[in-house]
Amino acid sequence: MNDDKNWTYVQDSVFVQKEGAVAKRFFANVFLWMFVALGISTFAAYFVGSNPQLMGYLINYETGKMGILGWVVMLAPLGLVLLMSAGLSKLSYSALLGVFLLYSVLTGVSLSFILLIYTSGSIISCFAAAAGIFGIMAFLGYTTDVDLSKFGTILMVGLVGLIIASVVNAFIQSESFSLVLAFVGIAIFTALTAYDVQKLKRIGAGIEENGGQIQDADTKKLAIMGALSLYLDFLNIFLYLLRIFGDRR
Repeated sequence: MNDDKNWTYVQDSVFVQKEGAVAKRFFANVFLWMFVALGISTFAAYFVGSNPQLMGYLINYETGKMGILGWVVMLAPLGLVLLMSAGLSKLSYSALLGVFLLYSVLTGVSLSFILLIYTSGSIISCFAAAAGIFGIMAFLGYTTDVDLSKFGTILMVGLVGLIIASVVNAFIQSESFSLVLAFVGIAIFTALTAYDVQKLKRIGAGIEENGGQIQDADTKKLAIMGALSLYLDFLNIFLYLLRIFGDRR
């Protein structure tokens, strides 16, 4: 126990948990599950996208249109996000984790389509750029003393507007409008990254102040939901960068 950095010696072989240990471990768990999800999605995207036979179940190569299974794969992740958000208090930790991992797999499968549209070089470049942007904003969100919560309403309004505009553009199919939306999307999710990281930092601090432990089921579930929010921030930054700078095949 002496070697555990989360504990400090008091006296007479009594050890107490260091201040901030629970909050830091909560934060570490959030990023751990985010990276696990990204790894699963990346593997699923590559595995399916590089296998023409598997892709044949999702898309009709002759017509270039998605089949029923393809639409299911594209829409299922949204349904799973809604399930996790709405059922946070009702789902057990194991169930929530299972849904989160399933979401990671299906999202990866849905991303396999980008391997048919963009070159491998541009995908890797945009992924690296997204990682850089995400890392910088996560660091700023964690270290800044500025209260970012006051920007929450603005970001949520912007996000809703972006979603509505994207739905409208799905019908009008305007390339120039799509490009504008991509720049707006990058700005929104870049800001959301810092906002979400600071919010998660405060959640971790609140858990510790209330005497919570990282092993508690509710704390574990909060870590999963935190990982989901950061995963979505990163994913959207990547996809919008790809839409702007990606080289098509």
